[in-house]
Amino acid sequence: MIGAQRLMLKHCYPFRVRLTRLLLPVFVASILLLNAGCGLFGAKRKISVPQLLTPLAEANRDRLIQEVNRLSTVKSIHGKVDIQFEDTSFASSGIADQYRLVDGTITLQRPGQIYLVLQFTFVDIAQMASDGQHFTVAVLQGNERYKRFVKGTNSAVYPKLDTEANHTTNSKQKTEKETVSALSNLRPQHLTDAFMIRPIEPNTPAIYAQTEFFQEEADTRRQAKKGDRIMRGYYLLEELSQPQGGEAKLTRRFWFDRVSGIRLARVQTYDDRGSLITDVAYFNEKTLGSGPTALLPSRIEITRPQDQYKLSITYQDAASVDLNREYAPKAFVLENRWQLPEVDLDAQNKKVTANQ
Repeated sequence: MIGAQRLMLKHCYPFRVRLTRLLLPVFVASILLLNAGCGLFGAKRKISVPQLLTPLAEANRDRLIQEVNRLSTVKSIHGKVDIQFEDTSFASSGIADQYRLVDGTITLQRPGQIYLVLQFTFVDIAQMASDGQHFTVAVLQGNERYKRFVKGTNSAVYPKLDTEANHTTNSKQKTEKETVSALSNLRPQHLTDAFMIRPIEPNTPAIYAQTEFFQEEADTRRQAKKGDRIMRGYYLLEELSQPQGGEAKLTRRFWFDRVSGIRLARVQTYDDRGSLITDVAYFNEKTLGSGPTALLPSRIEITRPQDQYKLSITYQDAASVDLNREYAPKAFVLENRWQLPEVDLDAQNKKVTANQ
């Protein structure tokens, strides 16, 4: 019996030696890793995580539609505004030419009427109007070669209108040329769509889908430090056309800020190809008006990616805004009483089509 045990140990011993030799390096490496390399797993570094703003309001689709239609109850607006124009033609390379802040007097009335006067130091530099179907733009200041009276149709798509003087030699002439080009390409109906939001009718032939979204943004609160970031919660309400041929198309997307309530913060509109046409952001809700009043955004930013410009419009005095007056159709007619050279965009389009 003893001899058999000795024989078994004799055969097992080499196996145990080989196993020990194999496991020893693994054991030593583990000890070294835990001691010398514990910094890989045990090191602590503070990472700044954007704070989620709370409380987040809850709302269903009907509540979101109600908020859109609340802003659609205003029939007309008249007031003084500050307007900042930004040309985003070179946004892809990080360049954005900002033009001087100008004063404006704006009059809007549903469904799509507008008359806008732009002034600098109490001098009219441009006027523009739309009756809901056609628009006119009068550029009144600058060199005589830059003054013009532009006419067109709201629903038409035109190429960007350039000024003639490409031989400008100094910076003053170049700035003047760029400013006139920007004003000539500004379409007044883009403002009516932003200020006079189209309501969501009960029997509208569209489909509405609600989703939740969170976006990291710059912290604009008063106590925030430069560079601080926050996380803001939104509801998205997407308006889609009725499917035709099995395909539904996105027409509008509404963004609702959920922090401490429900507020319409942004409206995006799309064309039939799904390309973004207009991106409108709403800020700083205030009570506008001194007679009839309404809680409305006091600053509106309008971005037109395809037209390559951005407008920031702010009411100068919330109390002096006049709401819900009824204006006659002639209030939105702009005539060429200055006898400016006329540019008929529809006639130009027909000429180009005929040549093609």
